[in-house]
Amino acid sequence: MDLDEINLAIINHLRDGRMPFKQIAESLAVSEGTVRARVKKLKDEGILDITALVDPEAIPDQSIVMVGVRLRDMDLVKKGEEFSKLRGVISVCVVTGRFDLILTVLLTREFTMLKFYTEEVSKLENVRAVETFVVYKSFNLKVPLTLWSDVDARADNKQL
Repeated sequence: MDLDEINLAIINHLRDGRMPFKQIAESLAVSEGTVRARVKKLKDEGILDITALVDPEAIPDQSIVMVGVRLRDMDLVKKGEEFSKLRGVISVCVVTGRFDLILTVLLTREFTMLKFYTEEVSKLENVRAVETFVVYKSFNLKVPLTLWSDVDARADNKQL
């Protein structure tokens, strides 16, 4: 899907996620149905998410780590997708430099760094090395609130 001027304008209006479609339509001189259909298509194609984001430092007993990953092979996109499905992983980026991937990982009191490495990363093949960077303070980092409960729920299910 191409991000034409109208799609970009709709996304810009939805930055806070609260502007009514009718108001967006009026400001862009299009119908409300057009806005609704375009937002649906943007969401269906994975281009747009409208979600509440929270500062992870505001939630007690949670922490964020960044993990640099070096791989044994160059199938970076496939490996990135595999890492993105691991418990606790918020995001994965394929990067240049000394690492092949950079992960952002959410840890909780129950889902520790040790569990992340021994129960999650250990499942994947062709991981040459990892290096962990503990985030002491972040700026502009926001994560979907649903991730907090998802991580704990998945951790609880594994303990059963």
